[in-house]
Amino acid sequence: MKTIEIERKFLVRNNTWRADAIASHAFQQAYLSHGSKNTVRVRIIDGLSARLAVKFGRRGLKREEYEYEIPVAEAQELLRHANGRVLEKRRYDVSHKGRIWEVDVFGGAYQGLTIAEIEMSTEDDKPVLPRWLGREVTGDKRFSNRTMATHSFVSPALTHAATGIGTNHARSSSWSRD
Repeated sequence: MKTIEIERKFLVRNNTWRADAIASHAFQQAYLSHGSKNTVRVRIIDGLSARLAVKFGRRGLKREEYEYEIPVAEAQELLRHANGRVLEKRRYDVSHKGRIWEVDVFGGAYQGLTIAEIEMSTEDDKPVLPRWLGREVTGDKRFSNRTMATHSFVSPALTHAATGIGTNHARSSSWSRD
């Protein structure tokens, strides 16, 4: 299924979001392409389902994505062809002010890193920012799943840099915090 992905990413400063978590899933994911703005990702969810995604280069905050369900056995085979490491994380759906935030708590090489994402319907969407958010890392390649899977790991100092809101995008300063 084709979608247009528009999202923002933030580091998470504390665990108070956990009180509003409504669901969680264990992910294993890896990237099968390298050296291009386009990516092919395989993901296994809770060991019970799997998806193959093809994503095309970003224009602003927008990115085309095609995602398809595939057999888990085939996804497990594809993980063996990973370009780099297989990422392990638990994704929590967290309700805040009528929106669902996705909070990824990483394991493995990135143990201790927690990143929150919000999917938006337009680039001008301004969701209310929860107080548990730290610095915005939208567009910071060090915190893209693809970079984390295919390059050296993010230093521990970066994983604990969740203080304040970054100014990567001018419009982020106009967002309100709850």
